[in-house]
Amino acid sequence: MKKIVALAMSVLLSFGVLAACGASEEAGLKDGSYSAEAQGHNDVIKLTVTVADGVISDVTVDEHAETDGIYGDAETAVIESVKGKTTADGADTASGATVSSEALIEAINLALEQAK
Repeated sequence: MKKIVALAMSVLLSFGVLAACGASEEAGLKDGSYSAEAQGHNDVIKLTVTVADGVISDVTVDEHAETDGIYGDAETAVIESVKGKTTADGADTASGATVSSEALIEAINLALEQAK
């Protein structure tokens, strides 16, 4: 009976160690600043994503030619919703600025590819 318990404990311990190793590889991104661009409604949107402690800490739009007033809502919604995350998938978007929102999400994810 002691051998069975010992075997079961070592199997559980092994699974725990393996699970922890896998989680740490997927959990974080490499810290740094990464630039990318994607096609917006009017022209290309260029941005820089800053990663700190393995998550998105900031996104700065370096250049865009989107319509002011409409675009500002998309920029705020997307950027604020991705901070603290490891992807822009599922980010908030702005009604009436769908193309701009999707371009921001695409550019952020392209930048994050460099951080993996």
